[in-house]
Formats: sequence, structure tokens, C-alpha cells
Amino acid sequence: MNIKIIVVGKLKEKYLKQGIAEYTKRLSKFCKFKIVEVADEKAPEKLSEAEMMQVKETEGERILNKIKDKEYVYALAILGKERSSEEMAQELQNLGTYGHSDLTFVIGGSLGLSETVLKRADTQVSFGRFTLPHQLMRLVLTEQIYRSFMINVGSPYHK
Repeated sequence: MNIKIIVVGKLKEKYLKQGIAEYTKRLSKFCKFKIVEVADEKAPEKLSEAEMMQVKETEGERILNKIKDKEYVYALAILGKERSSEEMAQELQNLGTYGHSDLTFVIGGSLGLSETVLKRADTQVSFGRFTLPHQLMRLVLTEQIYRSFMINVGSPYHK
């Protein structure tokens, strides 16, 4: 199985990089895992609705350029479907079983994801109604993907 996370912007915080590196190493036993960064657009504090849409569309084009047709895409979105860790584990296992071996998760920039990215997604997933920094979300998502594999192999890690 190939799992990719596409993210907007660069990761700067050392502690987040270390956490992601640890889970990436652990995931190597189960899948090919990588994180792909696309450039973020400069977005001043005060943007009109049209300017916000333009920023999201520009970032969205960069994201879509990194997605192949065969990839099953999860868009992270506050209004997406919430899943338990067990439900996510089952879903990933089912996708692998039924021919979806290339999974891509997309984390948008500070303004979220464009409509075109949301339309391309096969499903949307929410980690709740909290707003989290997208850099921190990388770590949370990477850990949850690892947790899914651990659940599927019956490891006590999940408890």
C-alpha cells in the first residue's frame, strides 16, 4: 500500500518534524509512506472573500497536480465525516483489499481546501470541529494512520 499526505506549506517546528519522523519510520513496516509539500500562497490578515477564494484555488491547483487518477483521496475538512480510530482502520483495510492501494490524504492551508480539491476527493474526513494548526495536523494524521495499521494487526498499541 502507498500512502501519501499532501500538505500546504513547509513544516518549521523541530518537535513536529521529530514526531512525524518517528511515525514515518514505524509506518515503513506496513506501507510506502511520504509527505508531499506544496507551496502556500501569501495571505495577509485582511482578505476579501474573492481573495480568499483565489488563494484556495491557487493552492488547490498545486495540490491537484500531485494527485494521480488512480489515487483514493481523503480531504481533511471540518465538515467531513468523523470516524473512530477503529472505523478508520477498517476503512483502510477494506480499501486495500478492494484494489485501492494508493491512498492520499490532503491537508489544506490556513484557509482550507478549494472546492475543486473537495470535489476530487473520494471522501472527506474530519478530526472534529476543533481548528488545529495544519502543521500539527500532519503529526496527528500520521499517528492515526499508524494507529490504523496497529489496530489491523491486533497490536495492544491502540489501548
